Formats: sequence, C-alpha cells, structure tokens
Amino acid sequence: MVAAAEEVDQVMDHQNAVLLSELFHKYGQVQVTLYRDFLLWKDIRKNWRRSSGSTSPTAHDHAVHMCEIVAVHKTDTSDQTKEAKHLPLNPHAFTVFYVRRTTQHQWRCGEITFYCDDLELCQQWIQTIKNQLSTQTYRPKSLLVYINPYGGKRQGKHIYDQKVAPLFCRACIATDVIVTERANHARDHLETEADLDKYDGVVCVGGDGMFSEILHGLVARTQRERGIDPNQSDAHLAPCPLRIGIIPAGSTDCICFATVGTNDPVTSALHIIVGDSQPMDVCSVHHKDTFLKYSVSLLGYGFFADIQTDSERQRWLGPARYDLSGVKTFLSHNYYEGTVSFVPAEDNVGNPRDKEQCRAGCRVCQHKTSLQEEHHNDEPSHTVSDTWTEIGGKFIAINAANMSCACPRSPQGLSPSAHLADGTADLILVRKCSRLDFFKHLLRHTNKEDQFDHSFVEVHRVRKFRFQPHHNQPVSLEDLGGPQQKADPSPICSQAARCHYGNCTCSHWTCDGEILHHVAIQVSVQCQLIRLFARGIEEEKRHQIPAWLLEAAAHQSVA
Repeated sequence: MVAAAEEVDQVMDHQNAVLLSELFHKYGQVQVTLYRDFLLWKDIRKNWRRSSGSTSPTAHDHAVHMCEIVAVHKTDTSDQTKEAKHLPLNPHAFTVFYVRRTTQHQWRCGEITFYCDDLELCQQWIQTIKNQLSTQTYRPKSLLVYINPYGGKRQGKHIYDQKVAPLFCRACIATDVIVTERANHARDHLETEADLDKYDGVVCVGGDGMFSEILHGLVARTQRERGIDPNQSDAHLAPCPLRIGIIPAGSTDCICFATVGTNDPVTSALHIIVGDSQPMDVCSVHHKDTFLKYSVSLLGYGFFADIQTDSERQRWLGPARYDLSGVKTFLSHNYYEGTVSFVPAEDNVGNPRDKEQCRAGCRVCQHKTSLQEEHHNDEPSHTVSDTWTEIGGKFIAINAANMSCACPRSPQGLSPSAHLADGTADLILVRKCSRLDFFKHLLRHTNKEDQFDHSFVEVHRVRKFRFQPHHNQPVSLEDLGGPQQKADPSPICSQAARCHYGNCTCSHWTCDGEILHHVAIQVSVQCQLIRLFARGIEEEKRHQIPAWLLEAAAHQSVA
C-alpha cells in the first residue's frame, strides 16, 4: 500500500520505531522502519540503472499494515537475481510477504526482499517481525478444510492445491483437509464427529451449497452443546464460536462476492490468513414448530424459486441451466396468491432505499453491534410484544434478502442497501403486473437504477416474517407423494402448476439455492449468528493516505 511521502512522514511522527536500518533491495538502498502497527521502507539512493534514466518501476515510499503482512522468511542469496547484481555484496537477506491490492477488490501476495551484510541484523529483523505478528491472536493457526470436488466446474481440489494451500503453508497455518464424498458429508462430520477444539476456523472450498453445509453443521452443533432447541421458532440461537472461511469454487459464489467483493480464491485465502472477521445474520426458517433450514442470502417464493425448481432438471447443462430456466420462467409469467405478515425493524439505522451500502466498517452494522453489547450488559427486562403487519394479494415474487445478493451479473444485487449484520432482512414484494413491467424491474438488477421505484414493488426491512398461501390447509411438497386431496373450490393463483393441493397451485420457497418442503413458513433473523473470515467490501479510494495509517497514528498519540 503506497501513500504520499509527506503524508506518511506526518503519520510516522506519532509512532515510535521498533527497529530501523539502512538496507538494500533490488532497486537500491532503502531505509526500513518497523513500527508497532506497520512496516515502512523509503528509497535513499537509487541504483545506477535508475539514475542513468532507466524506467524500471519502483515506489519511493511503501507502508504496509502489520495486520496485512502474511509472513517473513529468511531468503537464500546464493542465486541473486540479475537485477540485484549491482548492489554491494550482501550475503544475507529476508523476504516480507504482504497483501497487495489490485483491481476489483482482488488481493495478491506481494513480496519485498531486503539485503544486508550482517547475519545478526538479518536475524533480528526476521525475529522482530515474527514477534509483532505473534501478538495478532485473531490470526488462525489451525484450520479444518472441506473440499467439494464436484461443485461448479469440478475445480475445487485443483484450486485449493494450486492457489490456496501454498499460501497457508507460507503463513505457517496447519490444516486438516477432508475431500467430501457425498452430499451433506461436511455437515454430518461437523455436527457429530469433528474435534472442533483443535481448530481456529472452518474453511469450505466450493460454492454456496458447500457453505450451507458448513453453516448447518456448525450452527446445529453449537445449539446442541448449549441446550437450545432449534425447532422453537422464537428461540434466540447461540452464536457459533468458530469463524468460517469461503474459498469460491462454485457456480455463483454469491456469499463470497457479497462479503469480499470478488469471487477470487487467492483473495479469500488472504482474508483468512490475516484473520479478518465479519459478523453475519442468519435467517432461521420454520414450518409451525419444525425447523426447516438456515438462510444467509436469499429466501425466494415465486419467480426465483420457479427458476431454481426448473434448473434442477437441467443440471447437466452446468451454470448455463440458470439462463435457460430464467427465460422459461419469465415467459411463463406466473403469479401466486397469499398473505405475508412481518414485524418491522425497530431501533435500526437505515432503510432499504437509503443508498447506504454495506461496506467494510459499516456504521449500520457497527451500530447494531453496539446495541447488542449494551443489551447484553443490561439486566433482563420485560419482553416487548411484536407488532405484525399483514399484506395480502397476488405476487409474482416474494424475496427476503439478508445481504445485497450481489454477483457478477447483478453488481448491485436484489437489495443493494441490505446489511450483513444489522439483525434484519429486506422483504421485497413484487405484485402481479404485466410482463413488460416485470422485465423493467428485472433489468434494473443489472444497473444502478432504483429497482424498487415501481408501483407494483414494495420493500420492508423486517426482523421476522411469515407467509401463508391462500387455501384452507398449508401446502407441502410431501403432498406430492400421497393420494390427491379433495379440491379446494376457492381460486388460488395462476396458470402452470408448481405443486398441487387438489386443484390449487402454488410455488415453492428457495432457500439459498435449495427448495423447501413447505410453503407456509415463518422466518426469524438471528442477529450476527456466525462470523466469516472476511471484512466486508472495501471502498476503493485512490490517492489518499490509507485510513488505517491515520487510525494507527491517532491511537498512538492518545496512548
């Protein structure tokens, strides 16, 4: 990370140097200074090539935050590069590996090698940097890794072996790797067999489905150990103690994209190495007093569920199946009748249309964290009864988004201002409308226009909601396997049937890409139930002094 020389100098004045030396790198002599919170190197004398007019690229001032140093290792100088041949004889060297930002939120592992002629000084630098890194207790030292070899384009194991494992090794992170052999292998192992006390986190290599397995295994294990019954729809679930890392290797990788900003395995691996921590809300989904599923991204009824249902029949097409099913579902233009009831969010900062997107250091999520800490320290008080709002009608789609649900095809997502950790979901109701109007609504998912600015669309920020289709008894997929029931004479919904209860037709719910077995559901948002090895999407600010540098200086000056 590079900052202007004058700005860096001003910030350095606030911190005392831990170690300072004049060393060499391949472009010339540099002054290297280690502070408590960052490492700085500055050019002192340029090499003869640069002074003679060479255009070899180099930065005059570099500042790297200590929390973004990946590792430091002694370097073999027996085979110095040609670029370093011009330097005085320096038989000792060490290399610092650090996070280097590129474009589109992608990170890479940068490196800089420093040379010196004093073995003791070289060892002192290596040991001092290692000592500084050892104080960062939030960094994982041991990880349990699950690899789905079948997800996406079946590249999970290759991605891990070639791109991720070498980085973990460089950062001295111990790993136990399990390649899954069947559906729900990871979930079952986590829930019943894994010795979780040995690990600082769990990593899944795969797509959103693999992440869902990890989520369900960890949450179920945590609730069982705390004596909490997940079938109670109003139960407050216990947060999971282990963080979850996602190495994207699936078809969509929506969760990774919404929490890091890119579906890049190297970037995700580096977020895990530096020990980032991003809290996330989780929706618990129930049918009456029976737990069905957990959701972290999208619960959808109608349009998106119909796409998911149809695409399951076309899995042999790979990711292209979503395009085909999307076109078929759009042309069908089905709508469904039912009643949605919800509890609006209270004591919440922001609303679904305020244009304030969830980013690293999000003030909305931090505000919720502060409230939770205050309530945790307070004495127990009386329970405030929920006030429910009810809306009925005919809907093309009902969606509940825990996050923006952004992806490469929809950079803004289904709900651009949804937040990862504010204890709410954005409930989007798309009423019956013309095919043209619905197309206009869908088109806005691909650009920056307000997708909620239609008379047939409304959005609410909620803590809980429930849905009941319009018929006498709840519809379940289980009915499909039994004898046909007596017809309900009342009109239900439109056109092509998705599941049948007598003569009634209805859609299904899709929960993070999986079809639920019940239509009548109740959903509660569990605030900050899990944590990911992520920091949220960073704002891209160029030509400014890094925010962490200013914070470090301010902290030091106060101390």
